[in-house]
Amino acid sequence: MKRSLGRKALILPSPAWVVGTYDAEGKANVMTAAWGGICCSKPPALCVSLREATYTYQAIVNREAFTVNVPAAEQTKLADYIGVVSGRDIDKLAVAGLTAVSAEHVDAPLVDEFPLNVECSLIHTLKIGLHTLFVGEIRDVKAEESILNDKGLPSIEKLRPPIFSTGEAAYYAVGEALGPAFEMGKEIAGTVP
Repeated sequence: MKRSLGRKALILPSPAWVVGTYDAEGKANVMTAAWGGICCSKPPALCVSLREATYTYQAIVNREAFTVNVPAAEQTKLADYIGVVSGRDIDKLAVAGLTAVSAEHVDAPLVDEFPLNVECSLIHTLKIGLHTLFVGEIRDVKAEESILNDKGLPSIEKLRPPIFSTGEAAYYAVGEALGPAFEMGKEIAGTVP
């Protein structure tokens, strides 16, 4: 029997993404966001949901661009720090010892030390309630060679990005591989007439 947990923002897992923007004065700023994911394949797009109270919110609205920077498991403490202080009050990148690098295709900074960076131009905004959903068309993905697989694509096992457990308010590392996508289910599909 399953227990009802009620109506709440609760899904597992959530990403531990670091969103990069430039503020009105052109200063690089970052914030950690857990509400996000891929939302379209053509055009390639992802989304992040932010509260209007965040410093990053207005920067995305003004610049119509943002980056998503994915840390490795060993960089989780940095990502958490970035999420607990405001860019209004402090230069988070400097305190964390991280480097902002201008993106090639959008008006937003990348976090150079994080192994995976995604450059996005804002294409849609949807106010939902407390949060606003920002949809960014992916203009480029940059990945360190060390996290690429033999097909030249990011490997989750090599990157080991932190994931966020909403209900526990804790970070976890990605676990073991379970099997190939779009293949494992073919055994079951083959049994359906």
